[in-house]
Amino acid sequence: MRFRRESEENFALDMTPLIDVVFLLLIFFMVSTVFVDFKRQMGISLPSSKSSVPDEVSKPIELEVTVDKQVFLNGEKVRLRDLESVLVKIDVSKKSAAIIRADKNLPYGDVIKIMGLLQSAKILDISVAVK
Repeated sequence: MRFRRESEENFALDMTPLIDVVFLLLIFFMVSTVFVDFKRQMGISLPSSKSSVPDEVSKPIELEVTVDKQVFLNGEKVRLRDLESVLVKIDVSKKSAAIIRADKNLPYGDVIKIMGLLQSAKILDISVAVK
């Protein structure tokens, strides 16, 4: 007895639309990604010149405040009540800036108080560091 084979259908998947979708997703993520400009870490020794002008950008003042209200100014411990007098002694130019790193459990009013002390010392470019 001879059985007839039914014709088998070809269930091959067409890859062209799948590849198109993958490329569209790749382009979407490339365009929507924020590109970060990292500082170059190459060991280049630059030549010096007598007519070169030094950078006017000064290092920002760093204030760190712990949850138990200890204040550190550029790594040195300072009492909160002495902070205003210490800030006045710092040479403040028009381009001076300050970065406040405060603990997240610190009351909001304490950070505002420190910002007020910075403003009274004529430091107007104030940033609050976040993670």
